[in-house]
Amino acid sequence: MSKRCYYEVLGIQRNATEAEIKKAYRRQAMKYHPDRNTGDEAEEAELRFKEVKEAYEILSDQQKRAAYDQFGHAGVDGAAGGAGGFGGGGASFSDIFGDVFGDIFGGGRSGGHQQAYRGADLRYNLELSLEDAVAGTSVKIKVPTWVNCETCGGTGAKPGSSPKTCSTCHGAGQVRMQQGFFSVQQTCPTCHGRGTVIEDPCSACRGQGRVQQTKTLSVKVPPGVDSGDRIRLAGEGEAGENGGPPGDLYVQVSVREHPIFTRDDANLYCEMPIPFTKAALGGEVEVPTLDGKVKLKIPEGTQTGRMFRLRSKGVKPVRGGPQGDLIVRVVVETPVKLNGEQRRLVEELDRSLSGDGSKHSPNAHGWLDKVKGFFKDVGL
Repeated sequence: MSKRCYYEVLGIQRNATEAEIKKAYRRQAMKYHPDRNTGDEAEEAELRFKEVKEAYEILSDQQKRAAYDQFGHAGVDGAAGGAGGFGGGGASFSDIFGDVFGDIFGGGRSGGHQQAYRGADLRYNLELSLEDAVAGTSVKIKVPTWVNCETCGGTGAKPGSSPKTCSTCHGAGQVRMQQGFFSVQQTCPTCHGRGTVIEDPCSACRGQGRVQQTKTLSVKVPPGVDSGDRIRLAGEGEAGENGGPPGDLYVQVSVREHPIFTRDDANLYCEMPIPFTKAALGGEVEVPTLDGKVKLKIPEGTQTGRMFRLRSKGVKPVRGGPQGDLIVRVVVETPVKLNGEQRRLVEELDRSLSGDGSKHSPNAHGWLDKVKGFFKDVGL
């Protein structure tokens, strides 16, 4: 029987890449593997499987592929070894798909040594005052974490001894399990993936190689941080296992609510009450800032809600950019608990002002005109 084109056998184009060839081989091998084909189809499936294997052996080798592309089957006759059966040189089903299922069920083949694991990252919530967040500060924090055991040097074995190679997996950390026609790798139940076992554990860490400890760290908080910002302390997380690198510590910043100021990005806001007389006559008031007090000029006739901007009295952003401003919103305060004389003076002022309301209270007068027009329009 004449041989089919190897590219046709795998169902690929002649310019297929190595990855495409390997992918096609897996697909065809799974389709025609005898473990998946029984009864009347078994004999045909076995022939197809041999054909697929032979095609892959030629096309996956650059030199053999070049010879095949130039001379066809004549250039590679006898080059495809092991195309006989499933014994001897034949590829087993687990060999074909071991690298795929090994990743799913616990990693690929091990090199026969302990696998190192990076330590876990830690998070610490740091609460700051607005003043410290804006100006920057340095704080001491205490962090409970796992560190390498000093007694055994992180090996977990008693000083003078050392971990032994696991007899179950022979140091691989993985064991191959047969599940139907699949052969998959799983974590070794004896050493739990370490590849070694500790026969004489360290008394200080009980064989873990790590002990729990509270570390005191100094955290430098840069100026301008805000709630939600994180400060990374490299290598200050949990110790790694089997000699792996430590994790990192992330300090999560949270800024406490301030009794005077609120922050919006680089700007600060505050609300300041001013006396009725100051709003009417104008004058100066003292405004608090994070740098101290400053003078603010209040124009005559200032109304509640007016905003005043104090340039560069806000926050210098931690990621760069111009310093923000302080926005002051004034609230005119109505006098309360008037005595007799004060009430008389206010009443006298009211009579004096009411003579020409449109002049002294333009907002109120304009609003009343709008109300009258509204009632007229609706027929009331």
